[in-house]
Amino acid sequence: MRTSAVFAAALSLVSFAAANSPVSQTYPPPQVWKNANLVHIISAEKNYVKENINVLIENIAKQPQDEYFLPFTTDQLARLGGVEVKDRKDAKAGPFVAEIVEVDPKRNTQYLRIQLPTPLKPGAQQTIGISYYLLDAYKPLPATINIEDPQFLSYSFSAYCPSAYTTSKQKTEVKFAFSNIPDYTRLPGSGDVAEFPVKQGAKLTYGPFDEKAAGAVEPVQVRFEFNRPVNHVADLERDVEVSHWGGNVAFEERYTWIQGGANLTNHFSRVKYQHFRLPTWHILREMRFPLRVGSSDPYYTDVIGNISTSHFRSNKREALLEIKPRYPLFGGWKFPFTIGWNSDAQNFLRKTATGGYVLNVPFLEGPRQAEGVEYEHVQVRVILPEGAENVKYTTTIPSSSIVSAKVVIHKTFLDSVGRTSLVIKARNLVDDFRDRELVVSYDYPLTASLRKPIVVIASSMAFFAGIWLLGNLNLQFSK
Repeated sequence: MRTSAVFAAALSLVSFAAANSPVSQTYPPPQVWKNANLVHIISAEKNYVKENINVLIENIAKQPQDEYFLPFTTDQLARLGGVEVKDRKDAKAGPFVAEIVEVDPKRNTQYLRIQLPTPLKPGAQQTIGISYYLLDAYKPLPATINIEDPQFLSYSFSAYCPSAYTTSKQKTEVKFAFSNIPDYTRLPGSGDVAEFPVKQGAKLTYGPFDEKAAGAVEPVQVRFEFNRPVNHVADLERDVEVSHWGGNVAFEERYTWIQGGANLTNHFSRVKYQHFRLPTWHILREMRFPLRVGSSDPYYTDVIGNISTSHFRSNKREALLEIKPRYPLFGGWKFPFTIGWNSDAQNFLRKTATGGYVLNVPFLEGPRQAEGVEYEHVQVRVILPEGAENVKYTTTIPSSSIVSAKVVIHKTFLDSVGRTSLVIKARNLVDDFRDRELVVSYDYPLTASLRKPIVVIASSMAFFAGIWLLGNLNLQFSK
């Protein structure tokens, strides 16, 4: 699915990594580590894949080491997002720095470099947890179905966790949303287990496996039932506009939504759709947007105009916007739409002791769906008041997903020089990052705050003065 887009994204990421990585990477990485024990957990419970690698690493070199490498294929790299690495036994250690090293475009294997906060001495061990997401991970199998048929997806991966180092002991667990898993690759077992994987309800377990060399892979494929929509947002443009004079923060989100499930074999039939209207089918009928308490004035439009199939519930405990697409979304269908709302600035904005301002808003909100939502490209634009300066930001979104950030000028109504805007572009995010913070600090001088009323007053006076001058002009011809 979306092969050309994935290939273009891969090339883009390779270029970005090459431009930002401080050193190049040798192939393969030096064998200075050994994976003493590794547990690879793959979650296919939502319409994206989340992988967790919990590994006990051991320094087998003669010098202290602080760089650990994790391999990915070029195709995986284009769909990789949300990388976070932590110490499994020390929560206070914080996330480690993880970045793509300078890559060789001619090779299919690229590497993620993980920087340990403290070098490990020879013979020392440390347990680290690596988590990341893979978007556009499934293929519908069969690719087309009838409206009343269940939907099955397939996922291909390696029963051995890909590693740049020798692994002494490992196993791979795969979790699904439904227990109906009709097809999966079988491997010879070991010990008391005659065959891998071992199936327990909605989980498959490959392993444990004995020692495997660096780079060892065992391709397997799993076909499983996924009777839910496959929600893919190709583009999300999110605007956050701050108004000091109005005491308001306005939000607007523009979506390019694609249903990535199995396509319909035949043309859409309204009769069949009404007849087989079941809550668990793979058709997207509605979305639920939990907003901050106190949100107001929501709107919901598409390229045609206002859409009336929405409901907004707001009270002291919640603010929930429920919307229905203009038409039900089947596999392969696309739906661009826009939502927006307002909120009191006091919920997000505060003034510092030094006279500056700090804005704290969610980097990503979006709908909360049981089946999950993946975002390929995200642009967040924070539009600050005219004259704002010294703009800085921090975010709890993984740095590996941030593509660029810059401050630009955005011109709109009644502006003289334009509003200062922070534009952040990210890629390959999922709804697990809903409500991660985006904190923006800036200065707003008194002269800047007075600019707009002065401009409005001066413009009004100039307008009326012009009218008065025109009224006093004598246009008669003299005798």
